[in-house]
Amino acid sequence: MASIHKDIPIAAPAHEVWDAVRDFGALHTRLVPGFVRDTRLDGEARIVSFANGTVARELLVDCDEGRRRLVYAIHSERMTQHSASVQVFADGEARCRLVWIVDVLPHEIAPYIGGQMDQAALAMQAALGRAAA
Repeated sequence: MASIHKDIPIAAPAHEVWDAVRDFGALHTRLVPGFVRDTRLDGEARIVSFANGTVARELLVDCDEGRRRLVYAIHSERMTQHSASVQVFADGEARCRLVWIVDVLPHEIAPYIGGQMDQAALAMQAALGRAAA
């Protein structure tokens, strides 16, 4: 299984970034605007419409307030396995790190997923850095 790790520095306090991460239905408005066009909640899942035209159904697995950690999974025809965790760590008073880990199969899709995560990281830094200013 391919494991993709991203350690994303964000110029915003950890509590503000966590508040955006945990808002499961607001990817397109709070966490990654522009990268995600729309998010709709459907029970314990969210339907995510990405700017590149891809649509994914992401199932909420866990939202751990104490650890500032959110876990979700995707079931699709393209991927036989996709599970992800996003965790926010304080880095002083005004900065934090967002650690995003995705485990995915088949291996061949890992470069695409990694590239998408890089684009999402840029969107997060832009959106959340502005929010803290």
